[in-house]
Amino acid sequence: MLAILRKEINSFFASPIGYLVIAIFLTLNGLFLWLFKGEFNIMDYGFAELSSFFLLAPWILIFLIPAVTMRSFSDEKKQGTLELLLTKPISLFNIVLGKYFGAFLLILIALLPTLLYVYTVYQLGNPVGNLDMGSTLGSYFGLLFLVAAYTAIGVFSSTLSDNQIVAFITAVFICFLFYIGFEGIADFASTDFINQLGMSAHFKSMSRGVLDTRDIIYFVSVTIFFLMLTKLNLNKANA
Repeated sequence: MLAILRKEINSFFASPIGYLVIAIFLTLNGLFLWLFKGEFNIMDYGFAELSSFFLLAPWILIFLIPAVTMRSFSDEKKQGTLELLLTKPISLFNIVLGKYFGAFLLILIALLPTLLYVYTVYQLGNPVGNLDMGSTLGSYFGLLFLVAAYTAIGVFSSTLSDNQIVAFITAVFICFLFYIGFEGIADFASTDFINQLGMSAHFKSMSRGVLDTRDIIYFVSVTIFFLMLTKLNLNKANA
């Protein structure tokens, strides 16, 4: 698994992909949070908090993570190297995990510089330090679990086609459905059960600074579910 992971990370940074992903994520967040006038601008918000960042980031990641993961297996299929990869002396699930953690680590690297936002808002507070660290840390944990689930969906989608664009669109659709789609259906059907099937409700719950085991179990379950689907699809391809 570690060999696959290293290969994925090296391939990301041997091409412009890794640098481009990090640059796009930070640039978009920076523009909306600090430069563009609007509801996301921290300076215009009037409060020392990062709620606008945690509201914006999931939407950027809905497109950014599929862009990272779309090549995971679809490129292997297109190049005809998938069969060669599957014959290597490594279990199928370890191959899946290697691809998965490679993409996950790249997104984590993109998230690390956003800790500067925490320091900046902390210093800008009146008085200095007037920042709710509990909700901020909870929101970061929620974002990590959200990234984990998005990445699993993206890796799964890359097994569905040898066309990277198809894999990208499929991943965006599924991520969108799980993040906000169930919430929309729940509002229409007036039932909280459907709402609890979506990621948005659990992410918002964690953003309040309370790490409920139900929210953690939900994200872990979604991540494992899509990783198992990825393994199942590769099994079919190898049959």
